[in-house]
Amino acid sequence: MFRILEAQAPAKQNATATISTLCGRLQSATLLEDRRAAILGLRSFAKQWPASVSSGGLRNLISCLNKDIDDVDTTKITLETLMMLFNPDESSPEASDDIALWLADEFTQRQENTTVLLDLLESYDFYSRLYSLQLMSAISSARPERTQECVATSPVGVSRLVAVLDDKREAVRSEGLLLLTSLTLSSSELQKVVAYENAFDRVFSIIDAEGSLTHGGIPIQDCLSLLGNLLRLNISNQNLFRESGWMKKLAALFSDVLKEQDTQGGVPDWARSQRDKNVWGLLAVVRLFLIRGSIGTQNSQRSFWQSGLLAQVLEIAFHPSIDMNIRAEALSTAADLIRGNPQLQEAFAQFDVPSPAVPEPAAKVNGHANGITAPPRDNVISALLELALVRSSLHIFDVRLACCECIKAYMQNHSPIRLFFLRRAIEGYSSDEPEPDNILTILVQNNVGHSGDPYRLWIAAVLLFHLLYEDFEAKNIAMQVTEGDAANGEEVVTCIQAFASNLISAEQSMGDERISIAYLTILCSWLYEDHDAVNDFLSEGSILQSIVQLVTQDSPTRNLALGLCAILLGIVYEFSTKDSPVPRGTIHQILTTRLGRERYIDRITRLREHPMIRDFEILAQDMSSSQKGSLPEVYFDRTFVEFVKDNFSRVIRAIDRAPGLEVPVVANGIQKGISRELVDSLKAQVEDRNQTVQKLESDVLTLERKLGQEQADHRKAKDSAATELNRIRNINEALQRNHEEDLQQVQKESQTSHQDLVQRHNVETRRLEKDMQSLKAEHETSLARIRERDDVEIKDLKSTITRLRGELEKSSKEHVQDLQTAHEDYSTKISSLEARLQRAEGRCADAEKRASQFQKEAESKESARATAQTELDDLLMVLGDLEDKRSRDKERLKALGEPTSDEEGDEEDTPNADGEEVSDGAEQEA
Repeated sequence: MFRILEAQAPAKQNATATISTLCGRLQSATLLEDRRAAILGLRSFAKQWPASVSSGGLRNLISCLNKDIDDVDTTKITLETLMMLFNPDESSPEASDDIALWLADEFTQRQENTTVLLDLLESYDFYSRLYSLQLMSAISSARPERTQECVATSPVGVSRLVAVLDDKREAVRSEGLLLLTSLTLSSSELQKVVAYENAFDRVFSIIDAEGSLTHGGIPIQDCLSLLGNLLRLNISNQNLFRESGWMKKLAALFSDVLKEQDTQGGVPDWARSQRDKNVWGLLAVVRLFLIRGSIGTQNSQRSFWQSGLLAQVLEIAFHPSIDMNIRAEALSTAADLIRGNPQLQEAFAQFDVPSPAVPEPAAKVNGHANGITAPPRDNVISALLELALVRSSLHIFDVRLACCECIKAYMQNHSPIRLFFLRRAIEGYSSDEPEPDNILTILVQNNVGHSGDPYRLWIAAVLLFHLLYEDFEAKNIAMQVTEGDAANGEEVVTCIQAFASNLISAEQSMGDERISIAYLTILCSWLYEDHDAVNDFLSEGSILQSIVQLVTQDSPTRNLALGLCAILLGIVYEFSTKDSPVPRGTIHQILTTRLGRERYIDRITRLREHPMIRDFEILAQDMSSSQKGSLPEVYFDRTFVEFVKDNFSRVIRAIDRAPGLEVPVVANGIQKGISRELVDSLKAQVEDRNQTVQKLESDVLTLERKLGQEQADHRKAKDSAATELNRIRNINEALQRNHEEDLQQVQKESQTSHQDLVQRHNVETRRLEKDMQSLKAEHETSLARIRERDDVEIKDLKSTITRLRGELEKSSKEHVQDLQTAHEDYSTKISSLEARLQRAEGRCADAEKRASQFQKEAESKESARATAQTELDDLLMVLGDLEDKRSRDKERLKALGEPTSDEEGDEEDTPNADGEEVSDGAEQEA
């Protein structure tokens, strides 16, 4: 019996077949209840069989969202089914990350599928809003860029998403915050659209509703994350935020934190952790406006200053009851607020903050200090130095580094502040009362404090490095600092020599490597491009030998210090001269013989390849870099690392530069020190001048001897000249007497020759007059012959002209008669044509009644009339041409001098065509 029942039972269905059946029902169902039942069935399989449900029913499920959007229950189970497909069970045999990508592609590749989810946000139903937001978040996680494009393309997509922030239900609002945060993470266009949908106002409303920074929870962090996305590297949104006055809101939020902390009982211990996270997030939002090099940083700094935010940040930074990490972040924010802005840097020093020298209150609640007693206040610069240099506890290491960063920002790119700070440090060092926070005292005395904290000296070195870096005036002032009193018989040691001695002592005693790096940081930057500093360094000869000895030692644990020592030697050689206390040639010999070129290059190369230099930008430069119970892995300042990297190639090639080639240094556009080329050229000129002077002195002695000899010769010559003069005078008198006789003889001869010339001239004149008369007679005879010949020719021409004129008149008359005859013929033809035309017009009047029969005849007569008119026009053209020819003939006759009568022109219309030929012939004969 059991077997019979078993045989009659229906066959068992597997999950795949059931899913396929449910998908078919969902596709073909026409009733809402049937679709809802099919969706419920698919929902039961979605967790375990996501691939099967997706492949068979995904498009039908999305279609149901469009069809049944007004039915809340169907929409809810549909969205739940889709969410299960995105988050299947881990134990499912079909679970795969590719399913989420495929589902996201189905929504993002078709705009209408994303639009239906955005349309669900219009419904106020809790589950419709919540599930649609969660589903869009899952799609955005799988395909973020495509989701951003679909939302941005939708006309009201962004508006609906931002409007969700006004929902009073925390779950819906939180999901909206998370979705907007993911969508605006990388899309600048979406960031702008969301910001202009009044997102800032909605976000701050949520922060106030959640209890502000002190009492707010996770939603506050979400709000700050969304603010960060909207403001990060987006100048447009930053301008909107600043111009809308939200800077004051940020300052008010910080003020509320301080008020809550200073109330009786303070902030409860359970709320501190979340409060600190919220404050840290808001500080990070503030720093988004203060990116170095951004075009809007200066405006943001001024806005924050005007809103009073800097004062609130400093209060947080020096508040003893606030966590150290928050205080460090607040100090870093304060540094960004004033960096590179001279006005704010100058005003920053006027702030007073709670003094860090006062110990924290003894009364504590749950391990945290509380109370309302206001601590004494101190100047902000003194407080920063106090925290950075006096406090040696490692648990405030991040705060100390942030204080150092704040002081660096205070004097960055502001030479007057740097010089004032340096002079104040020198005055404190020179005074009788010791100052524990004086950087020069710490460095010269090699004072690391009672706890042996190397970072006290390291921070002092970093501050001095920034005071001197690329500032030649500050270097010159610092070179005046000395240790020891010569009046009391003490050895006077300069600041550079003291630093070098402390460096050698630290290396020889194998002290903390950070101490050696601190001194090397100062020396390398101070001696670079400064001949005077290099000469000061070399004035103590043992220092160079000791540092060379240090570099030659092999110490695998001190590669950083030894590499910097090699760089220091390269800088010393690069900027030394042959006039240095240790000449340049001697330094080169020491480096090449005792140290060796290969070891020198190897030390510098190892330093450049060390992770602390090579990977400085990506390594953590705070307390997080330390291992438990050890010092932080912080060795270098950022600016010094850039200095090493920028000058690496120059320093490593310095050893290959010949000792005779010295490097000139230009400071502030002016060459610093004495130019070696100028000195050498002046020395060469002096030697040439000395040789010239010696040569001239020998020439003077020679000339004096010659002058004495010439004077004696001159006296002798003078005596002989006087004798010779007397002799010549006698000869002259005798010659004058002979000259008068010769003159009389010449005058006689001249008169005789003149008379002869006059006679010859008269004879020649008479001969020429006779020749002239004969020529004149011949000329008159030839002129008479020429006149007779001309008269004959003129008579012939006149007769020819008369004959031609007669012929021309005769031909003109004949031509006029021909024209008159032709004109009469044409007039007769015109008359006949006019008569014919009249008859044709009469016929045309009759033809109007019989148009269909005589149309062709009328057209032919009209053509004949047109032909006659054409002939008439041609005749008129011919008459015009004849008239023109006649006018030309008259002009030619006038040109030949023949008279023409105006009556002839009136009687005759045009000359004969033969008249032109006659005229041409007459013209040829003429």
